[in-house]
Amino acid sequence: MIERAIRRLSLRGLTIGVLLLFLVATLGTGVSIFAASRVAVAELVDRRIDIAGDLVLERDPGEGVIPTPILLARIAALSRQRDTGDIGLSLIAPDGHTLGGNITLSRALPIGRSNLRQHDGIAGLSHGRALVRDAGEGRRLVVAVETEPFDSYRATRTRIYLVGFGSIVLIVLGGGLAFSLLVGRRIRDLRRTVDAIIAGNVRHRVPVTGSADEFDRQADAFNRMLDRIGELMEGLRGVSNDIAHDLRTPLSRLRAQLAEMVEDAADPVQAGRATAALAQCDALLAMFAALLRIAEIEAGHRQAGFAAIDLAALVEDSATMMIPVAEEAGHRLTVEIAARPAGFVGDRQLLIQAMVNLIGNAIKYGAPHGTIRVRLDPGPVLRIADDGPGIRPEDRALALRRFGRLDGSRAQAGHGLGLPLVDAIARLHRGRLELGDAGPGLVVSMWLPIA
Repeated sequence: MIERAIRRLSLRGLTIGVLLLFLVATLGTGVSIFAASRVAVAELVDRRIDIAGDLVLERDPGEGVIPTPILLARIAALSRQRDTGDIGLSLIAPDGHTLGGNITLSRALPIGRSNLRQHDGIAGLSHGRALVRDAGEGRRLVVAVETEPFDSYRATRTRIYLVGFGSIVLIVLGGGLAFSLLVGRRIRDLRRTVDAIIAGNVRHRVPVTGSADEFDRQADAFNRMLDRIGELMEGLRGVSNDIAHDLRTPLSRLRAQLAEMVEDAADPVQAGRATAALAQCDALLAMFAALLRIAEIEAGHRQAGFAAIDLAALVEDSATMMIPVAEEAGHRLTVEIAARPAGFVGDRQLLIQAMVNLIGNAIKYGAPHGTIRVRLDPGPVLRIADDGPGIRPEDRALALRRFGRLDGSRAQAGHGLGLPLVDAIARLHRGRLELGDAGPGLVVSMWLPIA
């Protein structure tokens, strides 16, 4: 459980947690030491008070009540001793007046131990302890001792603790903050690299400071991994692009020959076969063109053509352009602009192509005589929904994969590159493509962040 909780903590949460634990431990240690010192001082003072009281009230076995003059003589003798100079002694009569001693109290103290403060009026004493004992015949002996060696000692001691432990807390907080900033900066560098690669800039790398520390070694290992992945992707992309380029030329020649055969065919049967072959050839050329377009988009080359775009106007114009196509296929197409984002930057032609592809898919797979809904929401998010059969959640990842065909028999026309092309366009614009349930039907959401 503890290990699982630690794994869930973020770097900031872990740093704050450790700092709070250290702060609590430091404050607890300071308070404990302060309280323990006060208790120790009180015990030592009480012991001195007990000894001084015993010396004044000491009597031999069988001796009766000690007379007042003897008690006053003992008090005077004890006051003159060097090691008891800070002890205050006072003998109180039964009626409350002072019979003698070296201190005078401003208030009557109860039998037992008491704490003394500056308002008790004892000269030179700001904090102390007192013990009141019965001296016989209603008399009381008061023994008082200072608990502070000089005035305002408690405030000075408190300042010492605050400065000492406060400096420790400040040092740890400063170190924790510096550590958090350092680690946070390096993590932000890594996150920016990941975001740049997702956006299509596969050449972006994690910055290295040259300090050869753990962060630099981690960044270097990450960069070498990206270099290797880039080499593999470039090799795979090069092979697929070469195949597409190499096959397009003979296919174009084949198409030209098939077109001539359609024109020169005298037999209707032969002309029909040539026309069908020409259609298949056009489909192959379209597939290779789509593959090359996806490769170009994923390489990030189209970012050089980014410019400011009125996204709402683009969506409205593109959808309006597709209304006649939808009506010809027996569908109704509606457009709703719920947001007009400002400051959007992107490739106008690619976004128009993405909309045409998505609306074309909705026309192709939507319910007969159904409604296709195009809506631009805040975010901005472009949503295109139909009321057809939709796509099951477990099949949506396949639909976004190149050549991903939900029709296993491949009986329907198409090559499975429409949605992957739109997905590549969304990622080029630092966005994403999501397939959802329109209830009934499919809703395709293309998130296009402003920044």
